Amino acid sequence: MKTMQSGLIRWRTILRSAGFALLLTGIAPLFSGPAWAIQSHPAPEGLYAHQLAHFLFIVAMALLSYWLQVNHFTVQRGWRLIQVSCLLFLVWNGVAILGHWSEEMLPAGVLLGNSDWGQRILFQGNPAAYLYFVLKMDHLVCVPAMACLLLGIRSLYREALKERGPSHG
Repeated sequence: MKTMQSGLIRWRTILRSAGFALLLTGIAPLFSGPAWAIQSHPAPEGLYAHQLAHFLFIVAMALLSYWLQVNHFTVQRGWRLIQVSCLLFLVWNGVAILGHWSEEMLPAGVLLGNSDWGQRILFQGNPAAYLYFVLKMDHLVCVPAMACLLLGIRSLYREALKERGPSHG
């Protein structure tokens, strides 16, 4: 009975915290200013640093994927999913690097408007514009990578709960 009561108290605490977080999330935009979250690279130094970060992310994901394989962690479902997420993040970073490069290769006048949600592309038979458009679909690789990471962590968590036994979970 005591463990059931502590479990209920724990769930109440979690629900209160979640409710408070949702309340803050709903109220915060009313009192905040512009975030200016769109990242552009007008000067070459910003683009170089950003491209270098993508490259280092590729190296990190390749090393982690290799390490998971060599150390036989991938026998567990959770680690296999994390390895798949590493490989997808690796591909995503490669696509992102090429996307940034293709943007720099576009002739003047192909991109209309500011670099935000309202930007338009004038294709007019320009292969570089088509390449840029396809490479900007990098979220089609990044979102599955994040999903695999989440599913992998969740699988490892559930496995850890099973190992602890019913009295701890």
